Amino acid sequence: MSDENDTAPAPTPPPEEHSAQVPPPVKGGRPGPGKLVLLLAVVVALAVASRAGSAVGSATLFIVVITGLVLVHEAAHFMTARLFGIRVLEFGVGFPPRIGAVRWGEVEYSVNWLPLGGFVRLLGEEDPSDPRSLAAAAAWKRFIVLASGAVINLILPVLLFSIAFMLPHEESAARAVITEVVPGAPAALAGLEAGDVIYEIGGRDVKNVTETGRLVHLNQGREIDVRVRRAGEFVTVPVEPRWAPPEGEGPTGISIAAQYPFTDTIALPPWKAAGEGLQATIDSMILFRNEVIGWTKGSRVPPVAGPVGIAQTTGEVAREGGISPLLSLAAVLSINLGVLNLLPLPMLDGGRIFFLLIEVARRGKRVAPEREALVHLAGFVVFIGLAVVITFADIVRIANGESLFR
Repeated sequence: MSDENDTAPAPTPPPEEHSAQVPPPVKGGRPGPGKLVLLLAVVVALAVASRAGSAVGSATLFIVVITGLVLVHEAAHFMTARLFGIRVLEFGVGFPPRIGAVRWGEVEYSVNWLPLGGFVRLLGEEDPSDPRSLAAAAAWKRFIVLASGAVINLILPVLLFSIAFMLPHEESAARAVITEVVPGAPAALAGLEAGDVIYEIGGRDVKNVTETGRLVHLNQGREIDVRVRRAGEFVTVPVEPRWAPPEGEGPTGISIAAQYPFTDTIALPPWKAAGEGLQATIDSMILFRNEVIGWTKGSRVPPVAGPVGIAQTTGEVAREGGISPLLSLAAVLSINLGVLNLLPLPMLDGGRIFFLLIEVARRGKRVAPEREALVHLAGFVVFIGLAVVITFADIVRIANGESLFR
């Protein structure tokens, strides 16, 4: 093959310490979650109506997708903090400089000029002097607050994939036929031949080329049964997709093509779409894991993209496939966002959870706030440096007329 390959969030500003000076309410009425959701829905509608193939359309779609995913992430922090009585100072849409804000109760809701996500400011992240500060809360409560954003990003794809399956979308109706088998590769050793039509992989039905490549990559490193139709008869052979194939061969060492150039318009009922959405989410997480394992074992490095590259991909997906593939892309990005924020990296939620676990291991003895802040600052500097390098590479690639995945 070769087998088909399946395929960051803006930094959250550090929470501010408690101040006795509370800004007065800003006039303009209550924003509330309902109005924020309505505003986002309007933006989505306008973005979808725009030409996704243009730079403006791609950028707009990218902003809508990333902002939506990050706001869901921050809303989880917001809700869990409120649940445990931790004071929330501000819920911001976008990043400063500020456009405007209103106060509802003790929380300030702001809209800011940089439209790449949002943030939540909690009282006293490192200072436990106020009983309603984050730092004063029990360790298990802080863990839930810090982890909730990543967890919701890992749950949200079930909904996104389900909606994508419910919406009418085009799918290939042609099974994959093997066009070439590399001598000595796992497929050749197992007895697969050119002309075999693939029906099942690991007990799961495969309807087209895309599903074939996905299931092969899902099962890398373990033996699976591949059921094919050969000369009018069904044959089942065991194959073990390898982790680090030679360049251009793929995990099994076969090339595949669509048996027929036919497509169907598919729209699943909600009860079936929900099951497919859950399975697609699990599969995406396994693919993410397998990409990392393959990288460590010497396979090719997965494509890396910054905001510009993701914006380009978002526009391409929307232009070529419409809303359903765009929702699937958003689901994959949500999983990436969730996993990234669970890693023990400075500045991210996982980095703060790491310091919390150190505190628990030391039986409540905290790392000095200034030292933790220094580590997060260093992580922020590295993050910005990587973002600049990746963005430059994205711009060069686009200027050369190249796509992220082709």
